[in-house]
Amino acid sequence: MCKFHLLSYLLLLYSAALVAAQGSKNRTSLWQTLNGNAPLVIARGGFSGLFPDSSSAAYYLALMTSLPNVILWCDVQLTKDRAGICVPDIRLENASDIASVFKNRDKTYSVNGVPMHGWFSVDFTLNELENVPLIQGIYSRTSRFDGNLFQILTVQDVARQFSPPALWLNIQHDEFFSQHKLSMRSFVLSAFRSVIINYVSSPEVNFLRSILSRTPRTTKLIFRFLEKDTIEPSTNQTYGSLLNNLTFVKTFASGILVHKSYIWPVDPTLYLQPHTSVVLDAHREGLEVFAGDFSNDVLSAYDYSYNPVTEYLSFIDNGNFSVDGLLSDFPISPSAAIDCFSHISKNSSGRATPLVISYGGASGDYPGCTDLAYKQAISDGVDVLDCPVQMTKDGIPICLGSCNLIDNTNVAETSFSSLSRNIPELRPGNGIFTFSLTWSQIQSLTPAISNPYTEYRLYRNPKNRRVGKLMTLSEFLTLTKNNYFCFWCLDQHRECGLPSRKTAITCD
Repeated sequence: MCKFHLLSYLLLLYSAALVAAQGSKNRTSLWQTLNGNAPLVIARGGFSGLFPDSSSAAYYLALMTSLPNVILWCDVQLTKDRAGICVPDIRLENASDIASVFKNRDKTYSVNGVPMHGWFSVDFTLNELENVPLIQGIYSRTSRFDGNLFQILTVQDVARQFSPPALWLNIQHDEFFSQHKLSMRSFVLSAFRSVIINYVSSPEVNFLRSILSRTPRTTKLIFRFLEKDTIEPSTNQTYGSLLNNLTFVKTFASGILVHKSYIWPVDPTLYLQPHTSVVLDAHREGLEVFAGDFSNDVLSAYDYSYNPVTEYLSFIDNGNFSVDGLLSDFPISPSAAIDCFSHISKNSSGRATPLVISYGGASGDYPGCTDLAYKQAISDGVDVLDCPVQMTKDGIPICLGSCNLIDNTNVAETSFSSLSRNIPELRPGNGIFTFSLTWSQIQSLTPAISNPYTEYRLYRNPKNRRVGKLMTLSEFLTLTKNNYFCFWCLDQHRECGLPSRKTAITCD
């Protein structure tokens, strides 16, 4: 088990977000879900973005940091002795240390017609798996918690140890287990009698049909759509074609689970395309819609500016539709989006109004201190626009985040590269400075968006990386005087042509 002090530290770290996510139980909003209620949050394997998927710590943290009605998700695999365990992948080595514990028991099986090599639950009893610890299966995430000996949990363990507000079982490979003389249908029907199961999902039509007549009224069956070109084994149709026949889906399911790209497609350059009609079409058929595959640490569309809450809001508060639930590895984020950031307008009563100050305008979306960055910041509702003042060779004050033009423009690619010089008092290495060029020369340069996290391969809005025009202080004041309180700081060295002492100038 996880050391208590480590878990306590993490809970303390998330306490502020917990208060926010669970703080407004009595809010009333007009939700565009099928039933008019707020969307649900489904914690995939618990808080699997941090702890090993389906571990006790992941489930516990999900309950502590999400909405009060959060749903715990379990990917069910069957053992040799017919126990249902919660492990996210049919190949156990992708989520556990089984390869070290049972070094020579890997095999190759056909899974949906594709040969797969690895360690499969069908070759082990539950007793054997008791000594196999869960680990983080996504290598880009921390492995710090892999040494805590998190045991593999059964469906009954999750239901009884955590008493979740709701439990969701995902049955991904019924056909594979049937080939090994293990009945997922029998397991699920038996589980209905021993614990409360609120949702059962599967991408296999025949499996859902086989349990439909014996499913409790309190349990919803959800048809899970895989990639559009993938063949559904029961009907021999692609999932894309089944999406066009939701009337058929309604005969055996009360909802659908789709990858988020089914709703908001993303083009090859990682920009959003217009939303589809999937949610509206499904709602018209009386089907709930759950959107999946949300992860805070995986690059989505540049349109969201690396803000996961903005992404969640596009699925639940866009003025056209709302999905009925969000499946996430980081359930704290959709919880915050639903309970704290949805349906907020400038005229909402009772909302906090912190002062929002821009940094070079909207410099995460456009090159900083350009006309486009400032206009976007105004459109976003900023309270204070900033202008870091630099001086040109001919004494004109301009707005630029640094007096080193290399940081903000393409100057190093121009004939002005010969003006490079080293001023240790300003920065290590060479620079090309505003006081070495006239304003007309600077105007000939192309602004460049800043990318402070390139070492992590995180790049800002490449479509707009070299757009907009730089502005003089006079132009900045003209832009702001009719609408916004403005502010600029002079905090540079004398070598930049500015006072060495901090100076703050404001205008109303």
